[in-house]
Amino acid sequence: MHKDPISKLIFELSKLPGIGEKTATRLTYFILKQDAEYSKSLAQALLDAKSKIYFCSRCYTFTDQDPCRICANHERDASLLCIVERPADVFSIEQSGTYRGFYHVLHGALSPLDGIGPEELKIRELLERIRKNGELIREIILATNPSVEGEATSLYLIRLLKPLGLKLTQLAHGLPVGGFIEYTDRQTLGRAITHRVEIHS
Repeated sequence: MHKDPISKLIFELSKLPGIGEKTATRLTYFILKQDAEYSKSLAQALLDAKSKIYFCSRCYTFTDQDPCRICANHERDASLLCIVERPADVFSIEQSGTYRGFYHVLHGALSPLDGIGPEELKIRELLERIRKNGELIREIILATNPSVEGEATSLYLIRLLKPLGLKLTQLAHGLPVGGFIEYTDRQTLGRAITHRVEIHS
């Protein structure tokens, strides 16, 4: 169907999430304008990522060593376990520089319409991990996305984890730093009002 190399490259790039045909076309022509060494480096980086990256056997993030660098870091707080949907969420939280505990990556969120149930996520592995390390863990932070699927996953996990007697917390949802109330969507604004905090002098 896509016999010429340019159309084929545009087609393959357009499969990436958030990349439409226009963006794929722009990326294709950017790549073509670079020297041959850039194309080789890009292709090699893709091949290396697919051949050398796998799941960490503890937290299930993507890694090139097992355990990953976070799980292998003995200076982190073993009493904190943060549950996230995707490996990219680990990166985002790490970028904040405020969390020093460990992670568990579910690899998705519950979505019955898409055929994603508890068996498709790393929930069984999470329960096994807590069973093995329960004496170390003091708090579990549910850091699922504030979406319908993320909320459903969080509620499901709360039902599973509450009987274990561990402290369960959730990420706060509300107004972003530097945001304006007039530009904030109704749901976010409603959460901010509902979960308002008392001011202590």
